[in-house]
Amino acid sequence: MRKTLLFPLGALTGACLTLLVAGPHSGVWAARAAATADDAYSQLNLFGAVFERVKASYVEKPDNAKLIEGAITGMVTSLDPHSRYMNAKAWTEMQETTSGEFGGLGIEVTMEDGLVKVVSPIDDTPASKAGIMSGDLISKIDGEAVQGMTLEQAVNKMKGPVDTKTKLTIVRKGADAPLDVSITREIIHVRPVRFHVENGDIGYIRVTSFNEQTTDGLKKAIASISRQVPAEKLAGYVMDLRNNPGGLLDQAVSVSSAFLQRGEVVSTRGRNPEETQRFTAHGGDLTKGKPLVVLINGGSASASEIVAGALHDHKRATLIGTRSFGKGSVQTIIPLGSGNGALALTTARYYTPSGRSIQAQGIAPDIEILQDVPPELKGRMDTMAESQMRGHLSAADGTEQTGSQSYVPPEEKDDKALHAAYDFLHGVTANDAVASKPASKAAVPN
Repeated sequence: MRKTLLFPLGALTGACLTLLVAGPHSGVWAARAAATADDAYSQLNLFGAVFERVKASYVEKPDNAKLIEGAITGMVTSLDPHSRYMNAKAWTEMQETTSGEFGGLGIEVTMEDGLVKVVSPIDDTPASKAGIMSGDLISKIDGEAVQGMTLEQAVNKMKGPVDTKTKLTIVRKGADAPLDVSITREIIHVRPVRFHVENGDIGYIRVTSFNEQTTDGLKKAIASISRQVPAEKLAGYVMDLRNNPGGLLDQAVSVSSAFLQRGEVVSTRGRNPEETQRFTAHGGDLTKGKPLVVLINGGSASASEIVAGALHDHKRATLIGTRSFGKGSVQTIIPLGSGNGALALTTARYYTPSGRSIQAQGIAPDIEILQDVPPELKGRMDTMAESQMRGHLSAADGTEQTGSQSYVPPEEKDDKALHAAYDFLHGVTANDAVASKPASKAAVPN
């Protein structure tokens, strides 16, 4: 079964290098070096020759399984920042994560320039409470340097028994020195949807991730708000996707469907035209056409961008905030058989209903609102965009955008984007922006 997701070493100094050329193998090495790049079988023979030489001559007897796993990892991670190989343990842990409950600190991470980078802390988790921020780089875990570890090794080191502590050394943009943060591990119950009624007439819905529980949580939120506020009094909904790093594609489609009567949500296009897939809305608009504002920022990525793009293209929602991250690629999880783990392989780009690719561009809001960033955080809250990640897929049209602000004030009273959304639903347009309330009918072909 496949599941689709939307998720170098330092300089060598002071070393003594000995070049050993001996025996009949020297001719083999010369032949391999002359192999053409497109001759796959010759290249595989080269791999076999290297593998045998390492086994025979390395200073200590190597573990064959680790050698092969390292080779696979290197091959897949050389493709783009989001493709990766997961061994059996990592594959099991990913399944736990997408199911919505797992142990750890509560952070979404990726690997960048040999360090672990925080994509986003998950709301109400130890990492969030400890002040970990989007964009932080983790350089050490319990005093051990991260550089040289794989992403899975670093993640496994951060995990551990509940109620035990781990110390992260954080490199934060703008900070004068690395920060040491001590965090106590907990069982992480990812509650992907939170909601409340604001001012007696607006339904606020916060979606923090797209896991297997997201759509059910959204449906419960809409139903509860509808019971609390009579239809004639309800001014509309605010869906907050800020700093939501994404998740499962099917959940992005079903969340979009909760606000659309019909029409395309997203299409995915692979290398071959016949691989194009189109996903359409199903189930009907649960909000019965009530006005909708979607909040996005530089930390809104992948599945979040699918939802924002679909609702925007159908003129079903007004987007407020800052430009999104720009991760417009789809990763397919391909299990490799019992005990062999799985591949998370980039297999397609996704396109919004109007045919736009968001890869390395992101989604621009209808109304841009910049937050007032505290002096001590200035310069630290601009997220690195997809376009700035090493080895990223290029934008479809060659035009790429850099990152945008990802800061969300901890106190609601200081949240300018949120208040702009409330004002918009009450008929007040922020920053004299030219915008109209979203229409209930789709503006793209169905």
